[in-house]
Amino acid sequence: MRGVDAQQSAMFSYLSAEERVPADHPLRAVRVLTDRILAQLSTLFSAMYSTIGRPSIPPEKLLRALLLQVLYTVRSERMLMEQLNYNLLFRWFVGLNMDEAVWDVTVFTKNRERLVKAEVARQFFALVVEEAQALDLMSDEHFTVDGTLLEASASLKSFRKTDEEKAPPPDDPGNPTVNFHGEKRSNDTHASTTDPDAMLARKGAGKEAKLSYSGHVLMENRNGLVADVEVLQANGTAERDAALVMIEAIPSDHRVTVAADKGYDTKEFVAETRNMNATPHVAQNNKGRKSAIDGRTTRHAGYAVSQQRRKRVEEIFGWMKTVGGMRKLRHRGLHLVGWMFTLTAAAYNLVRIRNLSTAVAGASA
Repeated sequence: MRGVDAQQSAMFSYLSAEERVPADHPLRAVRVLTDRILAQLSTLFSAMYSTIGRPSIPPEKLLRALLLQVLYTVRSERMLMEQLNYNLLFRWFVGLNMDEAVWDVTVFTKNRERLVKAEVARQFFALVVEEAQALDLMSDEHFTVDGTLLEASASLKSFRKTDEEKAPPPDDPGNPTVNFHGEKRSNDTHASTTDPDAMLARKGAGKEAKLSYSGHVLMENRNGLVADVEVLQANGTAERDAALVMIEAIPSDHRVTVAADKGYDTKEFVAETRNMNATPHVAQNNKGRKSAIDGRTTRHAGYAVSQQRRKRVEEIFGWMKTVGGMRKLRHRGLHLVGWMFTLTAAAYNLVRIRNLSTAVAGASA
């Protein structure tokens, strides 16, 4: 029998969002982990707010909404608010009732700044790592470091001479005509007028240069989880500088191994790594010069294993750029870009923990 195309909406609904979301939905496990971590941040959240005045957006809801933006590749906070208005799954994850009003996007952004100033992303990320360690999913002795370029939210047209005199009004204020062909431009003499922290960088010889930041991760080699993150300006030495900072921060009382690609094969980096009680399993760069890694390191079987495992770090960058929206940045300024990069790494770890926990549960069943 053909169903009736009834257009009139029902006045009441007797099903809650909790009942609508399937019991085996992938977000349920992420929500449980997130809520457990947010409960540990309650003291920090209390210190961030005044005890008087009107209640603001709960920081727990703010952070859940930002996680959704990463997990579902929502391009802007305005679009995120639109999704929260009619997407039942999003409302359930954030903790909004069906008839609860969604925040104005400017109010949401203003409240998000409070989380940025309190470095909530870094502390949230640290607690996610602790969850993974408690589940025995992370190695405490074998790691990999690597970096990638993050394209800044700034146009090459904004890359102007720092001592340039005031230019005449543009022909089109929204998209002015700029002719920089034949002009020698470098980070020493030029800077972006819209994002001064972004620097001109390129991935390799023959590649086009773009205004970028340099994002870095320290990966543990057992399951490919992110153990630490760092974002620096793309100044040419950022990869090795960030790697040394993250290696020094590894909480270990025994010697560890750190794998890396050929870009880290320098005498200074290898020597500094060894001084930090770490064995550098760096890929040998024999092109045009002598490698800083010799047979004393490469003869061990663990070196070959590290070289095999280190390639998994590209999966992290691939997820963060494709799913997490870090291929083309939405934010400006080194501090805010670093904050979002850290939150995106935490979201990646949450997904990995969920997948690994499911696999372990399935194998033991």
